[in-house]
Formats: sequence, C-alpha cells, structure tokens
Amino acid sequence: MTKKIMLVRLSSLGDVIFNIPLANVLQKNGFEVTWLVSEKGIDIVKNNPAVKNAILIPLQRWKREGFSIKNAIEFFTLLKKIRNEHFDIAIDTQMMFKSMIWMRFCGAKRRICYKYGREFSSLGGNEIIDAAPNPNYRTHAIFQHMRYAKYLGLKGTDNVKFTLPPSTQDTKAKVDILLKNLDKSKPMVVIAPATTWRLKHWNKDNWKAVVDAIKDKCSLVFTGTEADKDLISYIGGNDYINLAGLSNIKDLIEIFSRAALVMAPDSGSAHLARATEIPAVISIFCCTPTTSYGPFGDDKKYFAINGRLKCQPCHTRKCPLQGEDAEQCVNFPKPEEIINIVNNILQNSKHSV
Repeated sequence: MTKKIMLVRLSSLGDVIFNIPLANVLQKNGFEVTWLVSEKGIDIVKNNPAVKNAILIPLQRWKREGFSIKNAIEFFTLLKKIRNEHFDIAIDTQMMFKSMIWMRFCGAKRRICYKYGREFSSLGGNEIIDAAPNPNYRTHAIFQHMRYAKYLGLKGTDNVKFTLPPSTQDTKAKVDILLKNLDKSKPMVVIAPATTWRLKHWNKDNWKAVVDAIKDKCSLVFTGTEADKDLISYIGGNDYINLAGLSNIKDLIEIFSRAALVMAPDSGSAHLARATEIPAVISIFCCTPTTSYGPFGDDKKYFAINGRLKCQPCHTRKCPLQGEDAEQCVNFPKPEEIINIVNNILQNSKHSV
C-alpha cells in the first residue's frame, strides 16, 4: 500500500524550489506526497509532477487581514482536512513556528523534525534528528533537506531532479504576447535584478555596465515586480522589453524556459530559472553563501559569483561592519567578470525563442 507523506515548506519561493528534489526522491521511493505551501510557492507546487496534492495555507492573506472568526474557521477547516488524510509521515523543512503548528496537530504517526530549529519548531515532531553540521555554509540547502530522505533510508538521495508544473496553452499565449517585440535572431537574455532583501542587491551601476556591454549581442528582457520598476529603469530596462509587474510565477517559468541566459541576484528568480533546467544561470551573491544557495550543477552552465571578500558570507540582513568596510559586498564582483562569463555563454549558445 502506498504510504502518505506530508511535506511542510510554506515559503519562500527559493526555499520551496530547493525542496523539489526531496519531493522527487520521496515520490520515486513510493510515497504519495502532499505539500503544505503558502501563496509564495503554490504555483510551483500545484500540478508539480512530484506532488500528489498541494494544500494552500494562506499565510499572507491571514497576516494582511489579521485575526477574524472567518480566518479562524478556515484554519480549523484546513487542519481537519489535513488530519483526515491520516498521513504516515510528516516532514518539516521550514523549522519555524508557522510550520510547527501544522506538524504538531496534523495527526501523522511519525512527525520528523531537525533538532535545532527556530522558534521552538522541534516541538512539532515526535522524531527529532540532528541536522548535518554545515561549517561556513558548505552544504547546499538541497542536500540539507535531503537528509530527511536519508534518515528514512530512501534511495536516490544524490539524484537532484527538478520538476515544475507544465505551462498551459493560456500561459504560452500570454508570453507570446509579452515577447511579441523580441528580436528572435539573437539569444534571449533575461535580467531579474531585484529581490526583497536589500543586501542581496548588486550595485545598480554594475548592472548598468553589464547591460551596456552586452546589449548588441542579445535580446534583453527584464522581469520583476511593480516595486522594481525604478531599478530596472535606471539600469536601462526601459530601452528593451520590460516586464516588471506584468508577469506571475507561471509566466516566469515559461519566459525562463525560452531564454539562453538568466541573470539575477540570490533570489527566487535565479532559483526558478535553474529549476527549468534550460537557460544558463548567473546568480550574483553579496551577503549570502554561494555554496548553500547557488545554482546547482554544470559549472559551465550555472554560475554563483561573489566578490570573494573576507567578510563573505555574513548571511545577515544588516551589515556587521562599520565605516568604509560596510556593505562593500554589494559592489563586487566587478562588471567585467560578469561580462566575460556572459560573452562565453552567448558565444556557445544555440538556444533561441
């Protein structure tokens, strides 16, 4: 009989993507995977070939609306739905209070957590395991999550396989319209320069220098949210196809799948581009560790680049340094290093829209 397993990874987009290889290993070993996920990751999990059921936990809406009788009823309705699934195993890779609640009351026979989680999250488990030591963030997040599969004695834990929901005809038609003015005689390069974490942002003048250097060799497309419009405008995005605020996650899967190269900081966009397994990816790292979150795989196709400063990575939202040394990581690497990598990729690119 098929065993039922509940995977709890609610957010963020990049972290949800890093759990897809774990879901594939669980499925490959005969588990029926149900994934609890918030709004940030639902479009990655729903209809994903590795996942049997996706249950949306609307954390963003609940936070926005605050406590109400209606939201309380919704919470308990979801909890009842989860308990009625009678899961054999539940796994928490979020390891925070918001995931602990679902683990604690899901009714699974085995509830597996790491020992050293945040916000008392290990209270959600009845099997507590030690996380692998990760000095200087040398282990990729994918393999940190894969330790759950190793603990269960599953096969194929070294096999990193990404799957994403297939694009619908409606999505393909929308992207056709968004890219209708693209010059298809040149390789398509997508730049997604922004993320929500300020110290992950590469210097905007560096981005501008890269755009100026490569603009004649490729067809440039810029993606981002409404909040990213000023940044994209500054680095030159308005002179090309600027999709800021016009594309959702489903659209981005299709857009990235048509590209020769995607460039971004350490962000959900970079991780999503890698998960499509089609374009080359250059991810520029400032404060966060390349070894934990860089695009994984072929080192001639996937690049995680930082300035190789002594203070990197600090993995903090506020620079611990003072004076002239403060926040220097955002200025490196220099544009020339990225331009050289882009030129090599474009020279060898055979992909076109």
